[in-house]
Amino acid sequence: MKLPSIDLILTSVADGFQRPESRSRYEAVAAVVATYGAFSLYRYVAKRNRRRRWRDVPKDVVLVHALPRGRLAPNVSPFVLRLETYLRLAKIPYQLDFEEPVGSKGKSPWVTWNGEEIADSQIIIERLGRHYGKDFTSRLTAEQQAAARAISLMVTEHLCWGLRVWRYELNRGRAVMQSMPSAPFYMRLGMPLFRWKIMRDLRVQGIGKHSPKEVEDMVKKDLAAISLYLGEKPFLMGDEPSEVDCTVFGFLAQLKWHYPGSPYEAMLEADFTNLSGYILRVKEKLWPDWDQCLASL
Repeated sequence: MKLPSIDLILTSVADGFQRPESRSRYEAVAAVVATYGAFSLYRYVAKRNRRRRWRDVPKDVVLVHALPRGRLAPNVSPFVLRLETYLRLAKIPYQLDFEEPVGSKGKSPWVTWNGEEIADSQIIIERLGRHYGKDFTSRLTAEQQAAARAISLMVTEHLCWGLRVWRYELNRGRAVMQSMPSAPFYMRLGMPLFRWKIMRDLRVQGIGKHSPKEVEDMVKKDLAAISLYLGEKPFLMGDEPSEVDCTVFGFLAQLKWHYPGSPYEAMLEADFTNLSGYILRVKEKLWPDWDQCLASL
């Protein structure tokens, strides 16, 4: 099949633009293209300028890119709270940036560290732990290490999905937005699209295909397992906290402060009182400035 020449195409476009009924259509398309181009240029320049500023962060200081501060807990993201708690446990200096909360992998948090961009809280913790000699899990027995990994994966790969069902499907994202009063306008405007994506992911993962009652039972069993393993110990692996405590605290703190009216908030107070005490213990040990880290209303 012979393709028309570029001259013929351009002539056809020009002829079409001369017709009144087509002119408005071309003008509308041109306006959309121009707007998109201007927005893309703005994003590119803003992104470049941010990275120039980030280069001024002192060496070995971790710049954590995260969602805005929460109202009752420092962050509405359990993964951000997990990372911040670890940095405090390891006494690694860090700063926060709220301008670009989502990194190259589409996740929050991510960090800029000595000119390198690293995404995913688990990968970040492992990298920093090796570099600074702050791998607390390595000091545990082999049996404890196995238990710590199993608990961490249960929390981040199973409990996490169950909690998302309540936060984004049943509660429709209302509690998370109310808990983040300083969220920018674009984030509030984009919540319906974000919810749609989360609900799609819930069904792809599988847990979104279950009834709310079935999901609630699954979450309760996860909480019961953590409660049983903790028992009367101060922290999950004994007298001192480790990375697994940062992970579990990041999620349980959400239930205590950012899941108002959920069945899981009630479970902590009625069924798993040792977990409620555990949350306060981690907070007291690693977050002495907790109130100063909350979003102002």
